[in-house]
Amino acid sequence: MRHFLTLKDYTKDEILEIIDLAIKIKKETKAKIFKKYMPNQTLGMIFEKSSTRTRVSFETGIYQLGGVGLFLSSNDIQLGRGEPISDTSRVISRMVDMIMIRNDSQKELEEFASYSKVPVINGLTDKFHPVQLMADYLTIVQHNLQDNLKVAYIGDGNNMTHSWLMLAAKLGFELRVATPKGYEVDSDILDEAQKIAQTSGAKIIITNDPKIAIKDTTVVTTDTWVSMGQEAEKEQRIKDFQGFIVDENLMKDANSKAIFLHCLPAYKGYEVSQELFEKHSDTIFEEAENRLHAQKAIMVWLDKHR
Repeated sequence: MRHFLTLKDYTKDEILEIIDLAIKIKKETKAKIFKKYMPNQTLGMIFEKSSTRTRVSFETGIYQLGGVGLFLSSNDIQLGRGEPISDTSRVISRMVDMIMIRNDSQKELEEFASYSKVPVINGLTDKFHPVQLMADYLTIVQHNLQDNLKVAYIGDGNNMTHSWLMLAAKLGFELRVATPKGYEVDSDILDEAQKIAQTSGAKIIITNDPKIAIKDTTVVTTDTWVSMGQEAEKEQRIKDFQGFIVDENLMKDANSKAIFLHCLPAYKGYEVSQELFEKHSDTIFEEAENRLHAQKAIMVWLDKHR
């Protein structure tokens, strides 16, 4: 049995196999062909953090695969009232066929998975957001940019940045990360990615200069500077991130055919300008839609590898 907790647990071939499956499932979905890959199966969806894309994409996805999604907030289950993670996992995993968790702690997610009798999917934690990266890479492939891929990530050294590090390290492409001083990526995760890159041939560049990061890249991406739980830091973060907005002026330094990605929600005027967001909105919302197709592929792949 396999879980989907972080991309570091997957080989290049496995990641690409899931992407190929996502492409196939997306084509079927667009043609209104809904194969029952997971008939009568139940996906338990545990949400400690609210979400738009994660809730809609997983619930729609399992329904289209022939199953049903069961929404569980921390207010609905005993996990939010102090029941040990190990007990909650052992109970729920005996009643459902697969579990998706969106919570604040990668450590707690991994503890939950260690006790689970069914596959567990990371819907977002403080350290990683692997399902988003699968949607992002699916978007890149569908724009035929996977060859000689150069990605610039500009913004906060957060769970999205960590996930980009793992994807680049595993697939062997060039990733340049630009963060303000004091907002760099987790050093342990960076060290791990660089170790993997020695085998894959990935090139990872860390800088505090957005212009260095974006030069001649084919994909540019960012994330909000103020994530859930960081509202008290908002004013300070806005000051610290001056010069890190991705706008038309900065984007000029990227490759002329570069695409812009954003995992959403976007705060226009902060991490991305209104003008640049709207210019690339078709790609951004294609990326958002690809959460559905990529996650369906992840669920089908995990079900196959029980």
